[in-house]
Amino acid sequence: METVVEEIVPPEDLKKFERLYNKEAVEGKVSSKTTFEYAWCLIRSRYLRDMQKGVILLEDLYVHGDDESQRDYLFYLAIGNYRLKEYTKALNYIRAILKNEPKNHQALELEKLIKKKMNREGLMGMAIVGGAALALGSLVGLGVALAKKS
Repeated sequence: METVVEEIVPPEDLKKFERLYNKEAVEGKVSSKTTFEYAWCLIRSRYLRDMQKGVILLEDLYVHGDDESQRDYLFYLAIGNYRLKEYTKALNYIRAILKNEPKNHQALELEKLIKKKMNREGLMGMAIVGGAALALGSLVGLGVALAKKS
């Protein structure tokens, strides 16, 4: 599952689907399939703005797209939000899938990955705060030691 969420779209694929999406937009009607393929490319981009645009397109598809594809939209919304480091949103999308499909293997794997990342980042946050507190304590201790020496 990590390879799926970490995959970077080849630039030529992104360009290809962007051209198709723009062509259909100029013609006045972009199909759900084209929008989905373009959004899938965007959320696999290296660039934050592309990922954000991909999530927006997927959100619109979820609201206005065909009902048969709702689960796919939710799944890729979870991946897009994961890549944007919006882990709570990603988890909410995955849980929406698991509510209807509690044994969905892909959704369960992605849920584990999201939780793992949330835990790791939470621990990283605590480690940074702890490191800062340790550094501050060291400085105060050094100041006290220097004051006593004088």
